[in-house]
Amino acid sequence: MVKINLLPHREETRKQRGKAFYALLVLGALVGVGIVIVGAGLLEGLMHRQEQRNNVLRQENKRLDGEIKKVATLKQEIESLRARQQAVEDLQGDRNQPVYLMDELVMQTPEGIYLKSLKQDGQRVVLVGYAQSNERVSEYLRNLGNNSQWLERPDLKEIKAVTLGQGKQAKRIFDFTVDVGIKRPRDKELVSSKVPGGATPVGGVQSATPVRSMAPSPVGAGATKH
Repeated sequence: MVKINLLPHREETRKQRGKAFYALLVLGALVGVGIVIVGAGLLEGLMHRQEQRNNVLRQENKRLDGEIKKVATLKQEIESLRARQQAVEDLQGDRNQPVYLMDELVMQTPEGIYLKSLKQDGQRVVLVGYAQSNERVSEYLRNLGNNSQWLERPDLKEIKAVTLGQGKQAKRIFDFTVDVGIKRPRDKELVSSKVPGGATPVGGVQSATPVRSMAPSPVGAGATKH
């Protein structure tokens, strides 16, 4: 026997499908909102942790900046102390400069040179004297520049021919002025440290010739002054 369903089953099926569609739509919306909320929470947490790291880095940078300033201040203080120490050492070393100067002048002045005056101005010394010839002055300059441990960089300022005495006693000589530098003990030690064995930096032999006078009694120039 054949059964016939006379109820509107198609409309009922459509309603059920619509309800299922809307249910899935609501469920998808809820899932999407949940994903957004969870993602926003994760992102907020990451941003918070990164901000904490940034704060730590800022604090460390400030601390390092303070230490750098302290180091710069310490460097300035060290340089100031070194300058003061060097000034004290220079003062102590300069006390013996007249002794070194006179000793070197005695050893480096060749025969035929007569010094009538000398004047020290800082680390430079002006020597004024007489010479028998130009060759004697050249030899003197070589001695001061090459053989001396305490004198350096001689500079001939002036040389001129003059006549000393009168009549038969008159002699033609050369009046010269030489400007020469005198080393400090620290300068000498610095140069010696660069030479193997601490030998004399330039020249190796020192002249032992004392300061000699060309004439028994030059006019008005009997004493050497400092």
